[in-house]
Amino acid sequence: MRARLAIKCSGIHVQLREIVLRNKPAQMLAISPKGTVPVMQLADASVIDESWNIVHWATQQQDPNNIRGNIQRVKEANRLIAKNDKEFKTHLDHYKYADRFPEFPAEHYRSQAETFLAELEQRLAQHSFLIDHKPSLADIGIFPFIRQFAHVDIEWFRQTKYVNLHRWFDYYLSSDLFTSIMDKYAPWTEGQERVVF
Repeated sequence: MRARLAIKCSGIHVQLREIVLRNKPAQMLAISPKGTVPVMQLADASVIDESWNIVHWATQQQDPNNIRGNIQRVKEANRLIAKNDKEFKTHLDHYKYADRFPEFPAEHYRSQAETFLAELEQRLAQHSFLIDHKPSLADIGIFPFIRQFAHVDIEWFRQTKYVNLHRWFDYYLSSDLFTSIMDKYAPWTEGQERVVF
C-alpha cells in the first residue's frame, strides 16, 4: 500500500499487474524469485522488491508535494520506518494473527505494539504530521500499518487515549490520496490489457 501511495503522490504512472499471492505468475518469479509484493521492474530491467525502496524511487522521480523535503527529513523518515518495519510490524503480525502465536493472548502482542503508538502520539501532539507540519515519507510509509493495526479491533482502537494518532489516522483514511489507491483490479494474466496506475 505504501508503494502505491508514493506512486500516486509522485504523479508518475506505472503499469500495474495485480497479483494473487497463492497463484504467483511465473513472470513475477522470474524477475523476483523471493515472490513477495510489491515488486517493480524498471525500464532498464532492474528490479526493486522492497516497498520502502519503491517509495524512495517514486519520490525521487517526481515530488510535486515535496514530501521528501531536505535530507534531514529523509533521514528522520528512514529512522521511523526502520522502527516500524523491524519492531512494530512484528508485534502487529503477532496481534493480527494471534491464533498462529498461541504463546500469548492477542492483548499481549497489542500492548507490545503500543510502545510505537505512544511514540507516534507524542510526535503528533507536537505537530500535524509525523516529522513536522507537512506530510512526509514517514506518514505515507507508516499509515498502512497503523490502518492494519486499527482494524484488528477498531472499537478498541477508537476508545484509546491516542487522540492525535486518531486525528492523523482519520486524515489519511478520508483523504483523496488513500481513496485513489483503493480501486480493485482483476488478477493479472498473460495477454491481459495493460492497466495504467
